Amino acid sequence: MRTLYVCRHAKSSWADGSISDHDRPLNERGSRDAPLMAREFRARKEHVDLLVSSTALRAITTAQAFAHELGYDPGSIHQSTALYHADVPTLMQVITGLPGNASSVMLFGHNPGLTYLLDHLTDAGVDNLPTCGLVRIDMEIDDWQAVSRSIGTQRWYDHPKRHAGHG
Repeated sequence: MRTLYVCRHAKSSWADGSISDHDRPLNERGSRDAPLMAREFRARKEHVDLLVSSTALRAITTAQAFAHELGYDPGSIHQSTALYHADVPTLMQVITGLPGNASSVMLFGHNPGLTYLLDHLTDAGVDNLPTCGLVRIDMEIDDWQAVSRSIGTQRWYDHPKRHAGHG
């Protein structure tokens, strides 16, 4: 079995219009939500073998919050330029190229691609993956190369607004 966790980056800042989209940082809410969701994930006591993130600052910062909370070396996060605003075919290429020794992987990326990916892999019907939203998908496969349409089962879906005190 393979487990894929899909996490949209936390809320980013639009305060400085001179910053490129790729280099936008998290805003205040995003800076709270990323560690919150990382703590919530750690509380589930689920294991992740590999963290893979878009190279965009807001995505890698979100991934770093998870790495910190989970005790992973932030330098071990695999950064992929392909995940930056990726469409479903590109996301599927990234997934099928994941290393075989990683049975559970967490991807950090962007909408609308991640929401479309969830629709592609499962029949759970997530309309919109919110910022810092996180989904677990289980797939009855032995190798990432076997990933295909509607192969996964969404086990759970979480997002910051579900937790008390968010705001």
